[in-house]
Amino acid sequence: MHDLLWGLGLFLIFEGLAYVLAPRAIEQMLALLASISIEKRRFVGICVVLIGAFSLWLARAFA
Repeated sequence: MHDLLWGLGLFLIFEGLAYVLAPRAIEQMLALLASISIEKRRFVGICVVLIGAFSLWLARAFA
């Protein structure tokens, strides 16, 4: 549970920093995402999830 809260906290910090430091870049990214098909966005999302899961597995396996 500790690790889950730690990860959630880090996620929220990085998300918040993006909006604080680069709000225009966020708007541009949202416009870019709107121009990409749903299928491509879903594929990218799946790839990011798999990379994240693999990274967590590596961190646990070699910690």
